[in-house]
Amino acid sequence: MKLTWKQIEPFLKNPDPKARVILVYGPDTGLVRERASILGKTVVADLNDPFNAVQLSADQIAEDPARLSDEAGAISMMGGDRLIRVTDGADKLTVTIKSYLENPSDSALVVIEADNLTPRSSLRKACEAAKNAAALPCYVEDERDVSRLIRESLQQEGLNIQPDAVGWLAANIAGDRGRVRSEIEKIIIYKGRDGGPLTLQEAQQICGEGGAQTLDNLVHAVANRQADLAMNAYALLLQDGVAFITILRSLMNHFRRLHMVKTRIAQGDAIEVAMKKLQPPVFFKQEAQFKAQLSQFSATALLNILERFSALEAECKKTGAPAETLIAQAIIGLTARRAA
Repeated sequence: MKLTWKQIEPFLKNPDPKARVILVYGPDTGLVRERASILGKTVVADLNDPFNAVQLSADQIAEDPARLSDEAGAISMMGGDRLIRVTDGADKLTVTIKSYLENPSDSALVVIEADNLTPRSSLRKACEAAKNAAALPCYVEDERDVSRLIRESLQQEGLNIQPDAVGWLAANIAGDRGRVRSEIEKIIIYKGRDGGPLTLQEAQQICGEGGAQTLDNLVHAVANRQADLAMNAYALLLQDGVAFITILRSLMNHFRRLHMVKTRIAQGDAIEVAMKKLQPPVFFKQEAQFKAQLSQFSATALLNILERFSALEAECKKTGAPAETLIAQAIIGLTARRAA
């Protein structure tokens, strides 16, 4: 079965029991791991349970295709259902998965973790088409999704947050879900249960160092066409080990917001009105800078930049592709271009 974005959260809370194989895939590896873990815990309380949980790589299954069925059909000494986690999912698993789905175990759940799979992927097609399997996509979340995650995570800990702090955090920590979770955990530890809402100043103190602030510096330097500042920020992000997909998606998200505002202005909105329609809105201390960036690009130019980023993402994900160099070339190209 193929899950739409509206079906994902309900499915995570209550997976369809008919789905004996669940493929979790997408470019956001942190979100893939998180959702695979949530699904796994619907079967076993401890993902490292030595009796009821086993982890296999795609290579192990490719070398011994019968092992998947053997592990799924094994009877636990302690009783209960079994979880089979498969990492590095790829199309080389397709034949084995199709064969397994012809007679899957009723007491085992197979969860496959994979990177981004195109619609042409045979593994993705097989799981989408089968009535006893499911394909669950994990795409990098935009600022609205991150805003919701921040508020919900803090509320679960009995903490509140001021609206401007939510907006700043969403703009600065959006990217890989693992990184977002790490920043939220820092906030929870910092605030404890002091009773007061998280303020903008506190958010900047907690998450303004390192990757979050440097990502902010990078996207604005690129949009301002400041080559030296952009390359310095990029170098710092690489030193901090920030994933290329996080860097690339942060750039894409900023230019997407510029394009949205530029399009609304062309449709008749005043610039202030168009900016306020963004969710979350532009951080108030960055409004003047954002307006200046809008004057640097036409809507067509921004659309071309977004298409270039999409093509760059696909190129970076190819095996052996020099992602760091390709992104550096794109940054240099964008900061060197004339206003259009």
